[in-house]
Amino acid sequence: MLDSVWLRRSFVSMSLLACAFAQAQNSSASGSGWQEPSNVIKNIVVAPGMPRPSLSPQGNLLVMTTRESLPDLAVVARPHLKLAGMRIDGGTWSRQLSTKTVSITIRNLANDNTHTVPIEADHWSGPIWSADERAFALVRTTEGGGELWLADPYTATPKKVAGVRLNQVLGGAVQWLPDQQRLLVRMIAAGERPVRGPVPSGPIVQQTTSGLVAQVRTYQDLLKDPHDEKVFEYYGTSQLAVVDAASGSVKPFGQPAMHSGVSVSPDGTLMLLSVTERPFSFVVPARSFPRRTVIADFDGKVLRELHTSRLADAVPIGGVQKGPRRMAWLATAQHALYWTEAQDDGNPKNKVPHRDHVFVLLEPTATPRLWYKTEFRAGGVQFSGDGKLVLTGEMDRKTRTERIWRRDMSKLGESGKLVYERSTQDAYGDPGRTISERTLDGRSVVRSRDGKLFLSGNGASPQGNRPFLDSWVVETGQKERLFEAADGRHETFMGFVGSGTSEYLVRSESRKQPPQLIHVDKQAGSRRVLHTFENPAAKWTKLIQKRLVRYERQDGVPMNGTLYLPPSYKEGDKLPCLLWAYPREYTKASDAGQVRATPNRFLTMRGSSHLFMLLEGYAVFDNASMPIVGSRRTANNTFVEQVRMNASAAINALTGEGCIDPTKIAVAGHSYGAFMTANLLAHTDLFCCGIARSGAYNRTLTPFGFQNEERTYWEAPEIYFAMSPFMHANKINEPLLLIHGSDDNNSGTFPIQSQRLFVALKGHGGNARLCFLPFESHGYRGRQSVLHCLAEMTQWLDQHCKRKRPQ
Repeated sequence: MLDSVWLRRSFVSMSLLACAFAQAQNSSASGSGWQEPSNVIKNIVVAPGMPRPSLSPQGNLLVMTTRESLPDLAVVARPHLKLAGMRIDGGTWSRQLSTKTVSITIRNLANDNTHTVPIEADHWSGPIWSADERAFALVRTTEGGGELWLADPYTATPKKVAGVRLNQVLGGAVQWLPDQQRLLVRMIAAGERPVRGPVPSGPIVQQTTSGLVAQVRTYQDLLKDPHDEKVFEYYGTSQLAVVDAASGSVKPFGQPAMHSGVSVSPDGTLMLLSVTERPFSFVVPARSFPRRTVIADFDGKVLRELHTSRLADAVPIGGVQKGPRRMAWLATAQHALYWTEAQDDGNPKNKVPHRDHVFVLLEPTATPRLWYKTEFRAGGVQFSGDGKLVLTGEMDRKTRTERIWRRDMSKLGESGKLVYERSTQDAYGDPGRTISERTLDGRSVVRSRDGKLFLSGNGASPQGNRPFLDSWVVETGQKERLFEAADGRHETFMGFVGSGTSEYLVRSESRKQPPQLIHVDKQAGSRRVLHTFENPAAKWTKLIQKRLVRYERQDGVPMNGTLYLPPSYKEGDKLPCLLWAYPREYTKASDAGQVRATPNRFLTMRGSSHLFMLLEGYAVFDNASMPIVGSRRTANNTFVEQVRMNASAAINALTGEGCIDPTKIAVAGHSYGAFMTANLLAHTDLFCCGIARSGAYNRTLTPFGFQNEERTYWEAPEIYFAMSPFMHANKINEPLLLIHGSDDNNSGTFPIQSQRLFVALKGHGGNARLCFLPFESHGYRGRQSVLHCLAEMTQWLDQHCKRKRPQ
């Protein structure tokens, strides 16, 4: 049970936010209370959620999981603890609750037999499969801790495992062991929850270390006092246990600890354990707390101490922690480990020939051996199922350059061979991602057949995305296109069916046809529709026109966006328009101008999407290019100038389309897009009004960097000032709607950001409205909140965009 002091603190906090919300309402012409958009929009928002398809580990079974579209605000408003950057539901020993799972169906793709898993709507996980597909687990998040349920995928009703209450606070609480007959779980450990006393045990004291530079980004929901530390330790502590799937027997082992990472060796004999330890911190989240990493057996005996990391509160901006990091098992060995160690003290500003070394430990008692070195920061490691081929990556943050190497696992220490080097921002040159699979003992490896790997990608091009599937001979670089979206359609590869390469699932749709799930048998030359996704907005979206608009800004940077015209549009109309965008940084103008749109997708509207404004008669210019081009360190020197050029180019392009009234264009965005919106209203007179959702407007409140800005406020005060619309609030003379979750926990976007901008606008006679959505975070989840957000947007646009703007 949550202690009364904490509940009082929560109530006071929410009361203050409610006062701010009421103040904002009293400053406007509208009444208070929850509002709703038109019935057309409301009916689409609250319609049942569409099922989400997934394949079982061996690709033989299709799972369709359906969740409710949105939770009730009562779920979002459940009391929760804000500890170490987490939001913990103390009643369920999990993170904050979300939508309920309504149904799970399983379809055998060999014979089409379909089994509906008999569950009642509740907070269920999706199926956690045994790799051999003989069984799956479900976790039911409920009061008193998560319940573990086991089921046969074909016929049986799930059965609850007695004596298991799962602790999901520090991560996934259930995994199958390599024998696929037992499960390793994290259970709630015995103990009493700390109770806050009526009088503090002492003052709250923090101390710097003289000479130690400790620059950290702005985080929220952090620990605040010694009592918070005790409560975090209480909820984070779990007891490991092994559950026999057949008998349901439960065998705890080892001592309770704050298990932040638990990974079992491929042969099932050892565990790699990471345990969070004190000292905790009041300035960084749990992921930066000290961790002790060990190799242990299933009796809980520690066989080797690998590393204890220190509190990571002094990691350089853009850097990594000193010492071993990213420890993991070699997927193709019995129980060998690998890890990465920085050679530049984790500081990207230090000049060294190699940023990282990667080591292997072939046996728990062996001496670590150097595996390879990387000039850039080491990236991911992928193992092929043949036990030899390994793909390793490295990445240079400054230039956004990625390298992929191939290595022979049987020849440790030998130099790898460069497979390719590319800009990660080059969408047209993206080769795609490798397709992985699970072996029958549960290892995740890159899928390989007859010496070929497989790549799936978006297929970006000047005409828009055209997804594909390729086979790839790594040694020679030879590729063969196995599948590509048909002309006029958007088709994405979802996974192979079975163990071969000729059968796979694709999701297929077009501008006028809702998505379908299709079983493709390339050898037989057949395409079989398995499921058609019902879209509650289909009646309207079929009437919406969609155009890919390409244009240039004044300095020659290519740009693009997707223009949607509402169902009511008639040839010759001059429409009011909502421009929606999000600034993105690029080092090269050629990358910035690439088309990343999907012109052949069926339009789907959900949640608080701005696309709902189409149903109110507005055109929407979606994902309008908003590039900030320049070197990583100095691109923001011209941020304001570049967003101004971007917006001017977009308006010229929209005017050229002949269907948009240039005096009735509104600008809007979420998060960094809201920041952009306020800047455009402050520094241009291009728009009739703006809508800014969950933004940050005063960059002095994020003094150690934001987004991709790595300079501190003290290094570039003039840039922080120039980029902060709060500093230029006196120049915002267009109506601005500010919407913010009152419980926003995103780094930097404190609710006070919107509150202070609103006060600044009010103090200068500006036309503004501030809407705080109670209990909501950075994105809006509660049904009432989403409907109200859409109602606010509609009313604001109707008032300030449909009307003729004064000249």
